[in-house]
Amino acid sequence: MIEITEKRIHIDGVPRIVMCGELHYFRIPEGEWRRRIRLLKQAGARAVASYLPWLFHELPDATIDVTGRTRPERDIGAFIDLCRQEGLWFVARPGPFVMAELKNEGIPYRVYREHPEVVPLGWGGAPAPTSTVDYLAPAFLAECARWYDAVMPVLAARLQPSGGNVIAVQLDNEIGMLAWVSNSPDLTDNALADFGHWVLAQYGGQGPYPVGPADRAGWPRAVRDPNEKWAGLLRQDLGTFMRGRFARYCQQLRQLAEERGVTGIPFAINIHGTEGGDGAAFPIGISQLVEAYAGVPGMLSGSDHYLGELTISTATDLYVMNAFMDAVHDADQPLTSLEFEAGTGDYSGGYEQLHDPSTVELKTRLCVTQGVRLINYYLFGGGVNPPLDEAVGDGNDRLGFTGEWHGTGAPIGPLGQVGLGYEPAARAIAAVHANEPWLARMREEHDGVELAFVLDAYLTEYHHPKSAAMTDAVVDLRAHRGAGARKALARSLLLAGYRFGAVHLQRDAPAPGAVLALSTGRYLAQSLQDGLLEHVRSGGGLLLLGRLPVLDLDGRPCTALVDALGVTPGDLLRDGPHCYPSVLASGWAAPQPELRAGWRQTFASAGGTPILTDTAGAMCGAEIPFGDGAVVLLTAELPADPQLFGRAVRRLGAAPGLALDSSVPGVLATTTATPDGQRLLHVLNVTGYRASVRMGLNGEPLNEGYPLSVPPRTGYMLPLSLVVGPWTLHWANAEIREVGPDFLAFGPGAGYRGDPHATVVVLAGNPEVKEDATYTVERLPDTVRIVTVAGLAPDGGITIRFR
Repeated sequence: MIEITEKRIHIDGVPRIVMCGELHYFRIPEGEWRRRIRLLKQAGARAVASYLPWLFHELPDATIDVTGRTRPERDIGAFIDLCRQEGLWFVARPGPFVMAELKNEGIPYRVYREHPEVVPLGWGGAPAPTSTVDYLAPAFLAECARWYDAVMPVLAARLQPSGGNVIAVQLDNEIGMLAWVSNSPDLTDNALADFGHWVLAQYGGQGPYPVGPADRAGWPRAVRDPNEKWAGLLRQDLGTFMRGRFARYCQQLRQLAEERGVTGIPFAINIHGTEGGDGAAFPIGISQLVEAYAGVPGMLSGSDHYLGELTISTATDLYVMNAFMDAVHDADQPLTSLEFEAGTGDYSGGYEQLHDPSTVELKTRLCVTQGVRLINYYLFGGGVNPPLDEAVGDGNDRLGFTGEWHGTGAPIGPLGQVGLGYEPAARAIAAVHANEPWLARMREEHDGVELAFVLDAYLTEYHHPKSAAMTDAVVDLRAHRGAGARKALARSLLLAGYRFGAVHLQRDAPAPGAVLALSTGRYLAQSLQDGLLEHVRSGGGLLLLGRLPVLDLDGRPCTALVDALGVTPGDLLRDGPHCYPSVLASGWAAPQPELRAGWRQTFASAGGTPILTDTAGAMCGAEIPFGDGAVVLLTAELPADPQLFGRAVRRLGAAPGLALDSSVPGVLATTTATPDGQRLLHVLNVTGYRASVRMGLNGEPLNEGYPLSVPPRTGYMLPLSLVVGPWTLHWANAEIREVGPDFLAFGPGAGYRGDPHATVVVLAGNPEVKEDATYTVERLPDTVRIVTVAGLAPDGGITIRFR
């Protein structure tokens, strides 16, 4: 039985973190299946995931083989059964779209050939440049039903609640991504008619548009080539409409699956959005797909991210991505990651990349702290693209477009060889499993600060290239949303030691009295401006970074926020070849060096106290009291600065509960806790420098005040008041490696009493500990402190045995 409740995944009543790896049976010879599955199992994984590509299973005569009658690699059930025999769960990803570097994104060529009407037209009526479709075209849905007729009964016979091992089914893949990356919205006649009905329902008529859907010639022209008078509104309406349309598509697929017996397990939606190793655009995927899963019983969402190395920049991306995903979920939906980048990064057969081996482990550690309950390492095992059954003359006539081999940088290579990424992935999995009994029940603890998530700031996937109104809004929103320009807002808070989540500002009010951190530009909806004022008026704090908001999202003047605060916007100065804006801190923001800014906007404020000025003395930062609360405005493109932003948040009333004093920037820390107060302290050093870190929690020093010595690119999950079997683990500077009936095993410690490699474990209740040459036992009132003897503990770890 599988239950999704209280942000946990329970399998047969046990809270789990499902560590999974993607193996493509269709790229692996059937005789090799078991060996590849066992390699994944030996790495510690408990589940296998795989796409089930329609393109591979449909034959030239349009029949579908899922039983292996034409070739053994098409026997889906046999592969899933092998996984079960090896004690592994299975996550099925049957599409219809699967991407996976397959031709046509996994859709049979025949579908496009026989149903040309499903191929979308975009701006100006131009055909879509990608292999996307009109998802709700009747012909495409009928074809999806044919595919599900074949594949879903195979899954239905193997569901975990009925004794099988299939624990989840992903519906389609990266829905809406192809239209976004090509800026080519689905504007088929069918979709435009659908949009027309939406407009009629939304406005009680054609609303602000010059023609309505009844005008069969004028309506398509008005949408595909909009006039500037309504272009700003169309950008919003079209994005909002497509959210609902994608949700209806997912509902159709779910209904098709359930009608074919797939019930009692969660369905998952894969969220796309990272590009070029950057996660700033990821919430576009949340925006597009939010209505398909958020608050929908039986639905999960999963991230799909390719960020490369984990650095201070990408760690900020990943933290914000997870926070924003969680912000739109309901009280039960946990985070998952359906494509979690693994391996060395060289997936194209070259040597263009070689990720640091710590990358996958650091990313894994960061994600599980934020409540990610399922991680699917993609791609865990490479393979070979078989020839297409029917040659298409595309240069290689293979199933995939990567040539013969696929996944050359995966932990298991295309020919089944163990790759460079195998051991790092295994270490990450082992660390999670050792702490799963606590992690799977824990949530990240947060301080009194929330990052604002403005969903409609990500309605930027479609804009007509000739529309100035659309383009201006998109450029402004992209520059200021989310983590802020240069990611300075979120990164500064992380480096200042703040533990924070996000609030879905268009649905939820900030917590009373909390400090709301918002990055925005000129475009901010009237309702949100009013909501921000109410939050501050009633005693909350607002840290606002960016341009002063003066427009509604459709481009109409909207100055509710600045008017209420008594702020008059001034001039904007951007840097350039011969222009170098700088800002100066004053008041509580000082001492601070002169900060180089990419741009700065001045403003006047009669009631505000200046905290930033340009070099001529004009304000570009101020603290402004309002009602029972206060606002800190910072109107410049600032670098990440934990001191400045930390002072601002403290000034507004929120102090970090986790004190963090590190010898090098780039150490991140947070805590997770069970409802009864058991904790893990998570410390990540994403830099290449050894860091000396002093830490405290809620005013009490950790590690007895001694600094933790955190090696380069490593992480720790350190226990605090954990109940471990019959023992209470008060604290330790090393993480749990294994728990047995009469022993506790720990990994290397993070230093103690001046020894940078020492391990210390403090147990409550004076348990009887066996003597050992590798550690000393110090008995204190109500506790036992065990400390390693320098140089004698194997690999720096320690195993404590009890009498």
